[in-house]
Amino acid sequence: MRILKVVQFYFPFQDRGGPVVKVRALARTLAKRGHEVTVLTADLGFGADNSGLKIERGPWGWEATEDGVRALYLPTLGHYRALTINRHVIGFCRASLSDFDLVHVYGLYDLLGPAVSYFSRRQGIPYIIEPMGMYRPIDRSFRLKRLWHSSLGSKFWRNANRIVATSEMERDELLDGRVPEDRVVIRYNGIDMTENPATKVAGRARSKWGIPADEPLVLFLGRLIPRKGADLLIDAFAESCPKIGRLVIAGPEGERGYRAMLEKRAREAGLESRVIFTGAVYDDEKSDLLRDADIFVLASRYENFANSAAEAIAFNVPVIISKFCGISSLVDGRAGLVVGLERHELAEALRNLISDSVLYSKLKAGCRTVAAELDWDHLTERMEGIYSQVLGQANGNRGKTFPERESVA
Repeated sequence: MRILKVVQFYFPFQDRGGPVVKVRALARTLAKRGHEVTVLTADLGFGADNSGLKIERGPWGWEATEDGVRALYLPTLGHYRALTINRHVIGFCRASLSDFDLVHVYGLYDLLGPAVSYFSRRQGIPYIIEPMGMYRPIDRSFRLKRLWHSSLGSKFWRNANRIVATSEMERDELLDGRVPEDRVVIRYNGIDMTENPATKVAGRARSKWGIPADEPLVLFLGRLIPRKGADLLIDAFAESCPKIGRLVIAGPEGERGYRAMLEKRAREAGLESRVIFTGAVYDDEKSDLLRDADIFVLASRYENFANSAAEAIAFNVPVIISKFCGISSLVDGRAGLVVGLERHELAEALRNLISDSVLYSKLKAGCRTVAAELDWDHLTERMEGIYSQVLGQANGNRGKTFPERESVA
């Protein structure tokens, strides 16, 4: 198959969160399985360090080929938050969109997806939307998102051949929003199983951050935004680990001033010396933290999946996540504990995992089983099946749409 993936952010812009890692992994696995994969994305400004990516000029902007995946970075004239203006998208679609069998669009609330879908409809090319948890606006700019749904997003959304949910929780949200059940498919997010945690030397992260080998290391990994629940984790850590243990909060600041607020919260709880803020970590630095962590915690107020929890499981690290994470149905009682958003619930879960060696060993052993279910090779087969089904039904379904939802609030 000749597949075009359209996503607002792509490697090497890893500071934009888990979707960058997810789309890259799926694209590379599809290419490894013999498909022709191209990624159309925005140029967010290449610097001196591009994570080893070799870029060169092409007709539509910068280009790079990595592990068989061709990435096209369209020049950005301007942007607002996650939305960018990319004037070359029209020229690309007119000249090259017909080269592809199918289009897979990731995310909502941008201009790239609607633009490509417009030309896809005109040229009779089927397309799939993977909303990545954005269907129900939860963070900010609610009015602008409503406007997007009622204007640019209307035909884009209604004419998609399939909508990909990454968890049962996200599927239920889509069905509640009046998306027909036969349009919704589930494909979990995957994890890279090529790196064996045992093949690298443990202790590098503890050494770098001055964490004693005999103290529990509790890890949070993600963008520092209110939704991720790092504030709740600090409070619960103070209650459950009043004298020993280190809490590492790793990730880029996603909302200005939020890290300073978290640092103040740690100081007021008397944890200044035991809560470590590393900033953004990628590649080996991230792997070192995951390898040395004893417990991973994500007390998020909403995650359509929770990629960082899946990464921790791949490193055999038991997790504690909130019931509002899509991955919870795979994790609960197998590779971790699922809790509500009350501080005492999270604190109790932390105490249990730290003090109950039998429970900890059981969940650590369960990580291997859950990780195998989330191997990208396995999930890519599922994605291939969805693509084949869409291509097989494209002619018969042409012109059919599903009704718009009543509200996006």
